[in-house]
Amino acid sequence: MGNILHRFTIGALLALAVLGAGCSVRQMAASSIGDALAGGGDAYASDDDIDLVGAATPFGLKTIESLLGTVPEHRGLLLAAARGFTQYSYVWVQSPAEEMEEHNVHAAYAQYARARKLYLRARDYGVRGLGVTPVAMRADPVAALARTTRDDVPLLYWTALAWGAAIALSKDDPATIAGLPAVDALVRRAAELDIDWDYGALRSFLVGYEVSRPNAAPDAIARARRHFERAVELSGGQQAAPYVSLAESVAVARRDRREYEALLRQALAVDPERRPEWRLANLVMQRRARWLLAHVEQQIPE
Repeated sequence: MGNILHRFTIGALLALAVLGAGCSVRQMAASSIGDALAGGGDAYASDDDIDLVGAATPFGLKTIESLLGTVPEHRGLLLAAARGFTQYSYVWVQSPAEEMEEHNVHAAYAQYARARKLYLRARDYGVRGLGVTPVAMRADPVAALARTTRDDVPLLYWTALAWGAAIALSKDDPATIAGLPAVDALVRRAAELDIDWDYGALRSFLVGYEVSRPNAAPDAIARARRHFERAVELSGGQQAAPYVSLAESVAVARRDRREYEALLRQALAVDPERRPEWRLANLVMQRRARWLLAHVEQQIPE
């Protein structure tokens, strides 16, 4: 998006400028700004300062929500909202909660509750972007998604991530857990349409999902390994995420401490400078890898 902060600022000023104009003018302006914000490359992705991006992100997300108030069905903005709230919740809300839990359980659980709300907000934007209703997704998610196409894979992916993450933080909430079939339908449909999407991003997710999904297949670990190998191939070995995903799923499930540590070290060996467009994602995953290595006894006790 070029300078994303500059674009968000201009967007806000333009929104104010047309506030007194007619409805159609406001909609045209909001739609045009939305296209600019939702399209193109993301300057955040190449940043090397995780905390700086975390501090800037809420302003961008609220700008997107403000624009959606004028153009509520803008698919680009709905995707940006689903993706942005999911990423923000994971990196800057849930992950810090995990890190603080051993020192301050009360504060950590308050953070988990906030992360869950943000994931559900992301899910709702994703469902809207897919053009289906929450009722249809709960009643028959496979039928609800039958008309989705390859162009919908990003929305399917981010909606599944958000919904699945909310469920993982809702073990005492049957109503939220009841969404598991919908998550499975979203994942399956995305895989049917383009399993190799986005340099293996979906494959990396499937590494962990194969092992944890409801009614996991008997060969779930073998399937997870195949997804891992393909994700590494598609990314040219330049993404840390597949290594962390395999460590946290398969290595933990097998209680294989040697493989667990080896995979996390491979994640740390990825050079974030080789692919600037993946710099921030790699730095985030490498931060997690370091934390996991420091807490290996909690994951796989000897």
